[in-house]
Amino acid sequence: MNYLTSKIAKEILNSESEEIFLNLDLNKTENKEKIIIDREKEVAKFPEGEVSFDILKKIAKDEGHIYFIKDGEVFKAAISNNGYYKLVPTIPPTIEINGIRMHRTKEVNPYQDTLNKINSVKVKKGEKVLDTCMGLGYTAIEAYKRGAEVITIEKNPNVLELAKINPYSEELFKGNIKIILGDAFDVIKTFRDEEFDVVIHDPPRFSLAGHLYSEDFYKEIFRVLKKGGRLFHYVGNPGKKYRGKDLQKGVMERLRKVGFINVKRVEEALGVVAIKPKD
Repeated sequence: MNYLTSKIAKEILNSESEEIFLNLDLNKTENKEKIIIDREKEVAKFPEGEVSFDILKKIAKDEGHIYFIKDGEVFKAAISNNGYYKLVPTIPPTIEINGIRMHRTKEVNPYQDTLNKINSVKVKKGEKVLDTCMGLGYTAIEAYKRGAEVITIEKNPNVLELAKINPYSEELFKGNIKIILGDAFDVIKTFRDEEFDVVIHDPPRFSLAGHLYSEDFYKEIFRVLKKGGRLFHYVGNPGKKYRGKDLQKGVMERLRKVGFINVKRVEEALGVVAIKPKD
C-alpha cells in the first residue's frame, strides 16, 4: 500500500516538477517512490494508482488522518463502528479512539514509549511473554524481536483491522506472534498456572476498562506468572495534575495485596513494575 498524509499531499501539489520522489510507507523505511504529476489531467500517479488533485487537496487540509491507496482507490485509515477509530500520523502511528490516543505522543513518540515499557521488565530471549492489550502491537513486536515467545490479546475488532492497515504492525501477522481476540479479563483465565515469564499489561484508561485494574484481574496475572516472573503495568497519571489523584498508588496497593513484591513506579514509562516471589 501507498500511504498519504497532509504533508505528502502538500508536497505533491506544491511541486513544480513533472515527477517527485517521496516516502510512501510512513517513514518505516528510507525508500522513496516515484510519483508522476500530470497537470493536464490533474492527477498524481502513484505506484498503487492515480489520485486526483481534488482528493489531494482534501487530504492536504486533513492533518489528523492517514490515507492509503489500495487497488487503485484511496481510503481513509479510520473506522466508524461503535465509536470512531483512526490511525494518527505520528511516527510511528498511534490509534485514536473517540478522541483518546492509545500511546503517549507529547513527551515521547509511540516507539520510545514502547521501549520504556519493554525495558522496565528486561524481556530476554527464550522467555514467554503475555501482552494483555495489543493495540497496534508495538509491545508484542518488540518483545518478539528480543527473542521471546509472545501471546497478545486484543478485545476490539476495529483496532485489529487498523493494525492490519498500519505498516509498523506488519510483524503481527507473519505467524510468529499469537493473537487472541477477546477481553483479557476472560482470556487470561484460559492460561495455565505459571505459564509466563513476563506479563506486560497496558490497558485502556481506568474510566474505560476498570475491570482490568481490579484485584480479581491482578490475581489472574499473579497466577499465570512463573515464580520470579515480572509484570509491567502501564497506569498513566490521569487526574494527578489537576485533581491530585494518584491512580498508581491504588494499583500498587492491590498488586501487593495479591502477593506481588518489589512493587515500584517506573516514571519514564508512567507505570508500575512488580515481581512474583520465587518462594
